[in-house]
Amino acid sequence: MIIPVRNEAAALPLLLADLTPLRAAGAELIVVDGGSSDATLALAAAQVDQLLETPAGRARQMNAGAAVARGDYLWFMHADTRVSAASIERLLAVLAERPIWGRFDVRLSGSSLALRVIGTMINLRSRLTGVATGDQGIFVARESFEVLGGYADIPLMEDIELSGRLKKRARPRCLRPPLSTSSRRWEQDGIWRTVLFMWRLRLAYYCGVSPDQLARQYHRGPPL
Repeated sequence: MIIPVRNEAAALPLLLADLTPLRAAGAELIVVDGGSSDATLALAAAQVDQLLETPAGRARQMNAGAAVARGDYLWFMHADTRVSAASIERLLAVLAERPIWGRFDVRLSGSSLALRVIGTMINLRSRLTGVATGDQGIFVARESFEVLGGYADIPLMEDIELSGRLKKRARPRCLRPPLSTSSRRWEQDGIWRTVLFMWRLRLAYYCGVSPDQLARQYHRGPPL
């Protein structure tokens, strides 16, 4: 399990607690910090097998974690994700079948109907396209990850880029029960405004706009 973090002191302990049973069963837990200025490092130190520090950049951080991981499978998680015992059980059952890669359905953490609809749309889109995003908990066989050269060192869309290469080898295994992912960005910036913003960024990526330019737009947030 590889978790890239930066200033995630509020969310990370909840995920680490969710993953404690899996770690107790022998899974290795690696947190890769990209320059936190809060208590993230201190909170993670006693609850992980390896704690790394790298320059910021989710792809760079995940590649650093993968480079030191010892398992046959790599499971990449966002720090603001929550994982149920049933999801862990399902993952272990599927890994016994030796898939090349896969991901989970997601459920947004907020309670509004709109967020439920968005989660359903994310899952349907992923099943139709074979493309996964990082909040879906991408897991991949180490051998395939290494053959493909890992995540491209780009500041945004690294998950979509890797999915595009992986699905040429195999369609992803799509697992339930869903992971719970934070809805904070949707709620902060406006639900439908954020959806349209994300669609626009993805369309621009597929049309050839550079990830560097897209990352600058992403961090500015949707226009008012």
